[in-house]
Amino acid sequence: KKFEEDEAPKSLKSVGLIIGVTGIVGNSLAEILPLSDTPGGPWKVYGVARRPRPNWNADHPIQYIQCDVSDPNDTESKLSQLTDVTHIFYVSWTNRISEAENCEINGSMLRNVLRSVIPNAPNLRHICLQTGVKHYLGPFELLGKIQLHDSPFTEDLPRLCVYAAICKHEGKPLHFPGSKATWNCYFEASDADLIAEQHIWAAVDPYAENEAFNVANGDVFKWKHLWSVLAEQYGIEEFGFVEGENRGFEEMMKGKERVWEEIVKENQLQKTSLQEVGNWWFTDAMLSAPLQMPLLSMNKSKEH
Repeated sequence: KKFEEDEAPKSLKSVGLIIGVTGIVGNSLAEILPLSDTPGGPWKVYGVARRPRPNWNADHPIQYIQCDVSDPNDTESKLSQLTDVTHIFYVSWTNRISEAENCEINGSMLRNVLRSVIPNAPNLRHICLQTGVKHYLGPFELLGKIQLHDSPFTEDLPRLCVYAAICKHEGKPLHFPGSKATWNCYFEASDADLIAEQHIWAAVDPYAENEAFNVANGDVFKWKHLWSVLAEQYGIEEFGFVEGENRGFEEMMKGKERVWEEIVKENQLQKTSLQEVGNWWFTDAMLSAPLQMPLLSMNKSKEH
């Protein structure tokens, strides 16, 4: 049978399951997948997150599922019903005090999802697992003792903007909270939409099956240069790296919830809590590197 151009057989429809839909990449996936020109479409999309659906995510045409994937019973009861899933986009991660605990909880979360979905989704074709710099590091006790492969690196620019807005609001200088090495080294960034598009490409292109890929914007920068741009954007005259003044974001943002509420109200911003817009421990980890982070290559993606 020949189908009309605007009619697609149901068997060809892709059904995506985004685990971590309220994260920065998950939110981009929720925005891009339902578009009419997205490769592999038309897409039906489920989005999973632990918290109730936030208002800034509510416009995306997805089926939102509130589920704690660290709870095997909650995961089984809710995700085992999704029998039409064809693609899983796993972009969730949680942090614990030690790396052993990180491995345990994040491995458990992934297993809970796969054990709930795989036996009940006969048309499942692809699973995209998002990792990060730790994908390349290996055992943490060897960090700095062996040569590293090219590593992926992402930075969430909105966190820095929140910090700058608070400094401006309180009339404080925009001090760089990281290490001197980070201040002077070259870094790179990965745009959330670019990562989402790479996920989709890897999910639908048969030549990308069973492969690992880097994702980066393709350019580099130094924080000491970007910091002046950030300060200028927010009208802050005093800024930079000051030895002894580089307290971490996590410490500096304690007790700033009310300040952020005032900024949101004064500037008529989308109502959000400080906790929603800033993952401070991660930013601290990125800005406190004791050495030059390796710059990654996109050649493998280009060759595919």
